[in-house]
Amino acid sequence: MEHQKTRREFLQASMMSTAALAIGKTMFTQVGDASTGIPTRPLGKTGVSVSILCLGGWHIGAVQGKAEAIRIMHAAIDEGITFFDNAWDYHDGRSEEWMGDALALEGKRNKVFLMTKNCERDYAGSMRDLEDSLRRLKTDHLDLWQFHEIVYDNDPDWVFEKGGLKAALEAQKAGKVRFIGFTGHKDPRIHLKMLNKPFDWDTAQMPINVMDALYRSFQNEVVPVCLARQIGVLGMKSLAGGFPRGRIPSQAGVSAVDCIRFALTRPVSSLVVGITSMEDLQQDIAIARNFKPMPEADQVTILTKIREEASDGRHELFKSTKMFDGPFHRKQHGFAVGAA
Repeated sequence: MEHQKTRREFLQASMMSTAALAIGKTMFTQVGDASTGIPTRPLGKTGVSVSILCLGGWHIGAVQGKAEAIRIMHAAIDEGITFFDNAWDYHDGRSEEWMGDALALEGKRNKVFLMTKNCERDYAGSMRDLEDSLRRLKTDHLDLWQFHEIVYDNDPDWVFEKGGLKAALEAQKAGKVRFIGFTGHKDPRIHLKMLNKPFDWDTAQMPINVMDALYRSFQNEVVPVCLARQIGVLGMKSLAGGFPRGRIPSQAGVSAVDCIRFALTRPVSSLVVGITSMEDLQQDIAIARNFKPMPEADQVTILTKIREEASDGRHELFKSTKMFDGPFHRKQHGFAVGAA
């Protein structure tokens, strides 16, 4: 009995509130196109449903050659992964350019919910980013435009004070942007600051992984707030970054399959995954098609196994160092590009 009580208390302390999980369970009932078998979930209050996996823009720009990257993207769409992620600064624009070339072929753009990110905080810079992204992506509108890397304490203030949000609202009114959100990987407190600003966000993107449950936890601190406000939660860094296929599988002994299943068991609308090969794509498609929420006992087993290593941030360097802060944003805040 004491052992069971300890496990139960540990689970409750390491994961979101019961109420938040109850809200999130409604996401597990939706399924996608029967021809692909990829489940979909509602994207917050937008009225749109998206595939539970989202193809990551940074990784697609790291594929060896544009032709192979396009082949992977077309296969992803055909298999039912129809939510695509990108950002203005990924590989100095190459990720957007390759994705634009892929979506311009055979009417693929009409099959994809397309998201990219704005790196600027001011009005003029945001407008430039938008026009650059539209040109590179070869489209007249974005389905979702997110403020990228809200990772410094003053980023939320800058977005509002310098005119970035004003630019996003004007772009939305002009029909160039459908929905507006933000991303960040550093600290739940910064996300909460952004959420407490006077704007009703459509989405918020954040790290969701087994380690996050125990260290600066977005899933415990931020996700319940988003669910209460019907803000679509986009997960990322389910493997904690790094090649090949992540730090957690290679250094903490939790398989990539279990990492992704754990993240999808959280009430996220979609999980951004890094895909650099057809093998990666096929593995992720299999996980999505066969997805069932991870049983509580399995979650506790994983969390118990990683408890000590997770608690100091050694596997989530995007939180505990500047190693994962983009060079554009480091310079934006006056930090050296090589600083860790």
